[in-house]
Amino acid sequence: MKITQSTALVTGANRGLGRAFALRLLERGADRVYATARRPETVDLPGVEVLPLDITDPGAVRAVAEAAQDVDLLVNNAGISTMQDLVTGDPDLIRAELETHFFGTLAMTRAFAPILAHNGGGAIVNIMSALSFRVFPGSGAYAAAKAAEWALTNSTRIELAGQQTQVVGVHLAATDTDMMAGWDIPKNRPDDVIRVVLDALEAGDLEALVDEDTRSAKALLSGPLEQMYPDLAARRG
Repeated sequence: MKITQSTALVTGANRGLGRAFALRLLERGADRVYATARRPETVDLPGVEVLPLDITDPGAVRAVAEAAQDVDLLVNNAGISTMQDLVTGDPDLIRAELETHFFGTLAMTRAFAPILAHNGGGAIVNIMSALSFRVFPGSGAYAAAKAAEWALTNSTRIELAGQQTQVVGVHLAATDTDMMAGWDIPKNRPDDVIRVVLDALEAGDLEALVDEDTRSAKALLSGPLEQMYPDLAARRG
């Protein structure tokens, strides 16, 4: 996938990583960037084409697909974080996470897959998380939804290989965006994340593990659970 002269659509482009993606795609030579948001009036980037989109609304997904028939790069970035545990959390908020990260991403993929095929294959970039691989207290809903999106990414990559669509799964730890504004912890710089992702896209990679925390989390999946969750071992004595 070459960014120069591409036509991209970025979901959740009014702030955070989505806004940074739209900006950097223009800077790296994309001919057109559709910047979408639930509240399109909050998109403040010059040079983009703004479209309204709530990825959990089937009618809105159909409308944006009809309006953007020239897309050959889809960046599924839109997301939410409700900070819900699974056993004690609000079921409606837990469901909202899955509706957004899993079903919303799936809806966008289904809507744009035939468009990408018609335009030569192109690429889909799914923005996920180190929490696709592990969970912390308070992140149960987000981690479950991102793990489901990881499985979605792996499945759609196989399904769309025949039409030459590159599906890139992106996983990253805490990043300095609006969503993480209240957390006083080390964070990735958005521009660093975007550079890694766009370089991976142009290199033909199928996965981008952005930082060391994420790479370590994925590596631990092949070991005993006590390595990933040492507190569990301590509680068992």
